[in-house]
Amino acid sequence: MSVRFALRGGTLLLTLIGVVILIRATGLDAHLDETWIDTYVRGRGAAGMLVFVAAGGLFTAVGMPRQLIAFLGGYAFGIVEGTALTIMATVAGCVVSFYYARFLGRDLVAGRFPGKVKRIDDFLAENPFTMTLLIRFLPVGSNVLTNLAAGVTSVPGLPYLAGSAIGYLPQTLIFALIGTGIKVNPAANIALAAGLFVLSGILGVYLYRRHRHGKVLDEELDEEIGGADPTTAD
Repeated sequence: MSVRFALRGGTLLLTLIGVVILIRATGLDAHLDETWIDTYVRGRGAAGMLVFVAAGGLFTAVGMPRQLIAFLGGYAFGIVEGTALTIMATVAGCVVSFYYARFLGRDLVAGRFPGKVKRIDDFLAENPFTMTLLIRFLPVGSNVLTNLAAGVTSVPGLPYLAGSAIGYLPQTLIFALIGTGIKVNPAANIALAAGLFVLSGILGVYLYRRHRHGKVLDEELDEEIGGADPTTAD
């Protein structure tokens, strides 16, 4: 695995850790608690959860990083509830972008990203559920572009969405944990999240190299990861 790949994978993690430190250092956490979160989300029970899931689904559907939604979910709801609600939100966003491409934007997406569409179609075709898991476990890549490209392929929706939901879990848990650090035990939460992020990234790269069976999802990504694992089985 190259240094550049590791740097790409860690950029968002370090950015959000910096946000936690800045918010606590400036006292902005109290301000956030008194304004948007308490007004629209935290203090409103089921209605607040619905607002979070709807807003998170909309924002991830148009390209906002799902890790940021997880960060906000952890801040607003805590690690367990925040993770669960973020998964719901990101899957909702996945559904929107996937089926937008499939039913409304096929010509636009296929014309704009022909190479990516073909690579994803080839990569997912034989086993959509498992191969989607491999994509989601990787610490880099564009969530919305993957959804749009997959939407215009022949891949069936259900295994793609199910694989995405499960594959989203590790990073969602990690970034929700960082979000809880704004309010509770930030040093321990951030250290644990950073360690889990590194482990999940290593696992994602290993699984990708081990089980892709010679298929190429992204040429630049493959170059950075370091090519196929010599123990890859057919």
